[in-house]
Amino acid sequence: MDKDRIAGSGKQLKGSIKVAVGKAVGDAKLQVDGKADKAEGKVQNMIGAVKDSLKR
Repeated sequence: MDKDRIAGSGKQLKGSIKVAVGKAVGDAKLQVDGKADKAEGKVQNMIGAVKDSLKR
């Protein structure tokens, strides 16, 4: 598994936590930051998947 896939999954998890905390405390900026982290993590995870495919 490529390191980008691991880092991307971590960013997605971090983003999910930010969104949940933002909803709980009513912080719209935290929610937006969390959604951005999730999107960035998803892209990084896909890049890692492509790298894994090319290695095979």
